[in-house]
Amino acid sequence: MLSISDEGAFAPCPEPFNLAAHVLAAGAATPDKVALAILRLTGAERWSYARLIAAVRGTATGLLQAGLSPGDILLLRLGDTVDFPIAYLGAIAAGIVPVPTSAQLTAPEVAKMVAEISPAAVLRAPQVACPDLGLPVFGPDTFLPWRDLPAAPYAMGDPDRLAYLVFTSGTSGQPRAVAHAHRAIWARKMMMEGWTGLRPDDRLLHAGAFNWTFTLGTGLMDPWTRGATALIPATGIDPAQLALLMKRNDATIFAAVPGVYRQLLKFPLPALPKLRHGLAAGEKLPTPLRTAWEEATGTQIHEAFGMSECSTFLSGAPDRPAPEGALGFAQAGRRVAILGPDHRPVPRGEPGLIAIARSDPGLMLGYLNAPEATAARMAGDWFLTGDLGSMSDEGAVTYLGREDDMMTAGGYRVSPLEVETALAGLPGITELAVTELQVKEGVRVIAAFCISALPLDEAALAQAAAERLARYKQPRAWIRVETLPRNANGKLRRRALQDHALS
Repeated sequence: MLSISDEGAFAPCPEPFNLAAHVLAAGAATPDKVALAILRLTGAERWSYARLIAAVRGTATGLLQAGLSPGDILLLRLGDTVDFPIAYLGAIAAGIVPVPTSAQLTAPEVAKMVAEISPAAVLRAPQVACPDLGLPVFGPDTFLPWRDLPAAPYAMGDPDRLAYLVFTSGTSGQPRAVAHAHRAIWARKMMMEGWTGLRPDDRLLHAGAFNWTFTLGTGLMDPWTRGATALIPATGIDPAQLALLMKRNDATIFAAVPGVYRQLLKFPLPALPKLRHGLAAGEKLPTPLRTAWEEATGTQIHEAFGMSECSTFLSGAPDRPAPEGALGFAQAGRRVAILGPDHRPVPRGEPGLIAIARSDPGLMLGYLNAPEATAARMAGDWFLTGDLGSMSDEGAVTYLGREDDMMTAGGYRVSPLEVETALAGLPGITELAVTELQVKEGVRVIAAFCISALPLDEAALAQAAAERLARYKQPRAWIRVETLPRNANGKLRRRALQDHALS
């Protein structure tokens, strides 16, 4: 039997269509229901669906009155606040294309992104870094009053048209703008049924920040699409306090990267009688961590695998848990395969490249202004993920690592070339290379291997990295070496770097 899983057809996206209209439709039918609660230890800030929808559609009006037009690109440089999803949905409601970005990014990193996308304007919180772009910049004094403006009509149209852009690090070291269509939100219905098990009566607590795409999708857009309630911890909440917030706020589903589960389990957990299950994505979930959570809470964690180009498409689910050691199954409506070097499905049980059908409604339109890079990820009917796996006779997929050298830090995919380029020219360093390093089971960090004449000043190096890179991209270990491992052609053997750490 070949390693191909065809989970049936998925209903086509209706036309005309608007992503924001689809997300808010269920809430419009229950206007007084709590759509969002921002959790603090002393209480919560609550947003009803009526208030949320008014803010989104008023923001759409404000953007149009400010001179933006449908199709224009809008860069979001906003902090960890409700401003982020309101601006995101407000732009899409008006047919404007938002670009969500992490507030951790430095001004030089943002400048590289801007060169790729040519935005028409920027929405910016004062404390968030942004270079002088010579563009209209709208701050809180401008965009907060937009929420009180009359509601703009939804810009309906072809579900295949561009809706939003997200950045992902490519193997070239240059972050790429991933273009997604309005239909991407329609495709997430496969995730709700094949991973999250979301119901309208659920209260989903996501541990991430508002301005992270994992939170934006799983923590906000999905609950709102179902008419459920999204729970988001306020800035500054310690991971040790998340279990208490779950209990106090009757969370039925908890979502986080594996590292957050690890931190939670360092402390005694209260009884969580309302919790049905947990969700994990962003990096591989170690089996011991999954087992420890089940023993502590009596609930399962359902893991999902995906990427910026297609969100998640392999997962375990409440009604179909993943076998031990496996990621899970192709979600209903998906077509997934494990391909060999010839880009044909290999026999089941053999390792190969994880691929998803090019026809998948959740797949990106392509990399913006990069047709060659887009074409390089396609092979016949398949989109190549760059990750390795194997498929069992039952169709469960086990993850076997990355085909390339991409790193994962805090749930983000990070290119080592991007980090090395940013750190080039550090004082006293003649040569530098970075890779992931496992420091204990289930815990990996970015490590920088440096050639230098003098011992490393790790504090100074860390400070320099902080000025050039977002926190999640910064090395957590600095290792002085005499040489860097290279092959006969002088090419760096990145994976051999770990031998230095062990020697």
